[in-house]
Amino acid sequence: MKTVSKKNKFIKGIYVNREFSWLLFNKRVLEQATDLTNPLLERVKFLSIFGSNLDEFFMVRVGSLFNEQLTHPQAQDNKTGLTAAKQLDGICAEVNKLYASRANVYTTLRKELNKNGLKILRASDLTDLQKKSCYEIFSSQVLPLLSLMVLDAKHPLMQFENMRSYMIYDLERDGRRMIGVMAINSALDRLYKVNGGKKVKLIPLEELIRAFGHSAFIGYTVKDKMLLRVTRNADFDTNIDDTDIERDFSQFMKEKVESRARMNVVRLEVDNNNSKLKDFVLKHLKINQKFCFCDRHFFDYKFMFGLGKYLSQTETARLKYPPFKGKISEEIANSQSLIDLVFKKDIFLSYPYDSMSPVLDLLAQCAEDERVHSIKITIYRLANHSRIAELLCKASENGKQVTVVIELCARFDEENNMYFAGKLQEAGCTIIYGMENYKVHSKIISIVFKDGDEIKYITHLGTGNYNESTSTQYTDLNIITSDQKIGEDAVSFFRNIAICNTDYRYNRLLVAPHTLKSGLINLIDREIVKAKEGKEGYILAKMNSLTDKDMIDKLEEASIAGVKIELIVRGICCLLPGVQGKTENIRVISIVGRFLEHSRVYSFGRGEDRKMFISSADLMTRNTDKRVEIAAPVLDKTIADKIEKILQIMLADNIKARKLCSDGKYRKVETLGEMLDAQSYFLKNVGK
Repeated sequence: MKTVSKKNKFIKGIYVNREFSWLLFNKRVLEQATDLTNPLLERVKFLSIFGSNLDEFFMVRVGSLFNEQLTHPQAQDNKTGLTAAKQLDGICAEVNKLYASRANVYTTLRKELNKNGLKILRASDLTDLQKKSCYEIFSSQVLPLLSLMVLDAKHPLMQFENMRSYMIYDLERDGRRMIGVMAINSALDRLYKVNGGKKVKLIPLEELIRAFGHSAFIGYTVKDKMLLRVTRNADFDTNIDDTDIERDFSQFMKEKVESRARMNVVRLEVDNNNSKLKDFVLKHLKINQKFCFCDRHFFDYKFMFGLGKYLSQTETARLKYPPFKGKISEEIANSQSLIDLVFKKDIFLSYPYDSMSPVLDLLAQCAEDERVHSIKITIYRLANHSRIAELLCKASENGKQVTVVIELCARFDEENNMYFAGKLQEAGCTIIYGMENYKVHSKIISIVFKDGDEIKYITHLGTGNYNESTSTQYTDLNIITSDQKIGEDAVSFFRNIAICNTDYRYNRLLVAPHTLKSGLINLIDREIVKAKEGKEGYILAKMNSLTDKDMIDKLEEASIAGVKIELIVRGICCLLPGVQGKTENIRVISIVGRFLEHSRVYSFGRGEDRKMFISSADLMTRNTDKRVEIAAPVLDKTIADKIEKILQIMLADNIKARKLCSDGKYRKVETLGEMLDAQSYFLKNVGK
């Protein structure tokens, strides 16, 4: 008898629910923790990244669904018709599976670490000698930094802080039952070295507390205990009334960031699913059992990033990726003046394979050059120790007009950006906090030169942040050009930001929210017309996420017309390829590897007919309609050819690539011919 596969409620026609697609992406991240093509210490990092991703997902995406459930309970996802409540039900079911997978992955990695000379101890497995040593560590290094409380009529249940772990106890004394709460100080080390034997032995903070935490409650009998952590909603509204000109937006954002600690709980994590204490906490927090998830090991695996420091340098090197430093081309390295070089030809940089240094060097030269009249830049995320910020301050102090459009609403970077906004302002820079209620996510630097009566421009356009740290970890594309029309567009862009004008047509740039989506749709229409005329229609694109329904529907239309479409979508993809008669001409792959794929490219046609753009924008409604984004044309054919070659190599990846199939599942790409890991290929062939 033929079995009928259960219908996936997260899929409807050619559409995949956004949240489900994101969970599939994070599952691919977790799979990298078991991929033996990655060295062991890199695999444990992927386990940690999976957990951090999931934390943010609950704070932001689940938080937003909680908000929608309260304010618009009948509202439906515009692609799959699911209400917030139905999406939350489905998310909880899927996340439970992911928690079970993570626990299994950790168990496997722990065994492999043990084989490689690093043993992570568990409280339940400690020998008598180890117990004595660990108790000394607990009493001298941990206990003094723990905060304890016994809850009774005079001490009602405390407020659990967001993302902070607590051990709670069922206590008895003199026939009375009480609740003990132990708040775990985030300043405590996560790992403690235990001496003895040839292997390096480490005991995690959580295991020390599991083993000895009860001893802090002197005079009480401990009946039960449970480790817990709550996650609070971090999805707050940053829209303000722009007519209130006396309102300090930085102060407004400071208040909003501080409010995260008090927002509603959207997740409870416990290490003991059978404890009666769990029911007590659920009742106190007023959340449904389905939002409670169990991990018997840890809630936060970030400590695994630092395991290498406990091994010898030789062992650590063996268990990690080989070190790599972004290259600088001979032409750039030998150039006495980057300014003069850019006036001769466009410069192309592909991070992390190319170094970010040329951008920093260009800013340093512009800060000193007497011809430079002004420097304007958009900032979304900066490194904690930002050379970019230092150079902008220097340029301002040297008398240049420096304007910085800094986005205070960059989620989880608000405090860092507020800090740098203050520093830049102190140095004399003009600071603009975004544009009306649109986030400014564009990546652009406009440099204006006045040489006698002549006005010339250098413009940097990129797909990633001006962040020295992420430039070594994320793949991003950059073009530095002296094209006059792009330079004029850049000046107009910053002028429009300053006067809060979004209704403007640029000569070369496509700028959201006004012209980016319509411009890309026009280019798709061009390919549709070609296909209907019997010519080849072709679309090649790379992005982080694809969720915009208008764009999905237009791509479906193109597929039906016979346009060949190849998409590289790292994360969320709400378009289902391979659906007969609808999206059968669309291929979608995702690559999760050593570096975070972050560049966005939109290319239409082939050869001399090709029109290519690099962009700060994904094809998400938040980017196309609700942010200020830029798509910049690649005017230099040599650079466009390089970018197309990069994308074609990625499409040929048969090691890290996963293909999205018509049933909504991601599967390994079939291996045909030589094995190819695109990122490894780029590392070996920088500049070729």
